[in-house]
Amino acid sequence: MSGSDVKERVDRLFAKLNEEAEKAGYHLNPDVEFAKDLVGSLLVNEDRYGYWACPCRLASGNKEEDLDIICPCDYRDPDLDEFGACFCALYVSDAIKKGEKKAEPVIERRPPPDKRVKSVAPQQDGKGAPAAGAAALPYPVWRCKVCGYLCAREQPPLACPVCKVGKERFERFM
Repeated sequence: MSGSDVKERVDRLFAKLNEEAEKAGYHLNPDVEFAKDLVGSLLVNEDRYGYWACPCRLASGNKEEDLDIICPCDYRDPDLDEFGACFCALYVSDAIKKGEKKAEPVIERRPPPDKRVKSVAPQQDGKGAPAAGAAALPYPVWRCKVCGYLCAREQPPLACPVCKVGKERFERFM
């Protein structure tokens, strides 16, 4: 692939990610050159592994093992909430986007391989309901009080991906 093809591919993906981020209440890093370098690294990982593994983490090459670090990773929202940027700084807070705050180092939230929770398909009875004695979910379920969107994660998202309200409009559902 020629250099111009690579640049065009990065530019297209950057534009797509930026549009999706803004529609969902998120922001890409305002340092466009830096952000495009990260997007290029996502594409390298897509070519290498078949998925967008976080460019700042070591992927295993096994998609099931890396689900938590496929961009946008599971740690993005807690990182944005606490530090104003995600681990690789592709996604940033309003304050960083506006230049009111500088991105700072972000701690690694991803547990070591031996401590990671494996995703487990919920056990169901014949009618699709949880089976009696089914294992508890590994994460709490959060419900948007405005539109009813549900997600299972440690904390509610910073913004509802459906109606765009802030995390304060979420309630613990289960």
